[in-house]
Amino acid sequence: MRKYTEYTSRALIMSFSRMAANPRTFADAQRMVFSCHKESTAEDKMSFYDSWSELYEQDVMFLDYRAPLLAAESLAAVLNEDRDKALVLDVACGTGLVAVQLQRLGFRNLHGVDGSEGMLELARSKSVYQTLHKCSYDVAVIVGALSEGQVPYTILPELHRVTKPGGFVCMTTRTNTSNQLYKKQLQAVIEKMEQKGLWERVGVQEIEHWEKSTSVHEDEQDSKYISGIIYMYRKSMCQD
Repeated sequence: MRKYTEYTSRALIMSFSRMAANPRTFADAQRMVFSCHKESTAEDKMSFYDSWSELYEQDVMFLDYRAPLLAAESLAAVLNEDRDKALVLDVACGTGLVAVQLQRLGFRNLHGVDGSEGMLELARSKSVYQTLHKCSYDVAVIVGALSEGQVPYTILPELHRVTKPGGFVCMTTRTNTSNQLYKKQLQAVIEKMEQKGLWERVGVQEIEHWEKSTSVHEDEQDSKYISGIIYMYRKSMCQD
């Protein structure tokens, strides 16, 4: 707890310093979100995230981005014991927002991967990830990356592969209008893998207030928020 408190204090100071040096607005965050969902090469995408890394956390604050907290709480709900021993793979970890929430809930062995060195530098500064030389994980979590123009849904078999038998895979995606086709394709892969007996559904949680909408055309029920969904699956014990 002390380490987490010390990190929180340092992170707040760093965050406020960046905000003072680079004051941001909701419109700034809106433009960045539009840009990150544009189709581009993997190299260009990583370059974009490198350039966004210093301002990323400020911008997602404007969006009231709740996915890291909600996904971490969903994992904590199904992994009640030995959280401190569970080895967690955080895919597309960004600046470490998910890991901070997981650590707060008692997870201690966190391994993050991301294609952006700029994002990884900020994640390293939080001291929440550990270098662990293992090839399979008790938990694989991917939050905020499964969506149109981001990580392709074809990554799911790989997430399954690196998870231990009996381990959990936690995935999130947005359910707003512009992401409906991607969500449909993602869900088809999830269900096909379930039908093959590769994993079983633990729970699916639909969230009405996922994050603030960045498009006036996608405000849902005049709430100014878009919706999202959390998929929680458990790898079959018979899998290697």
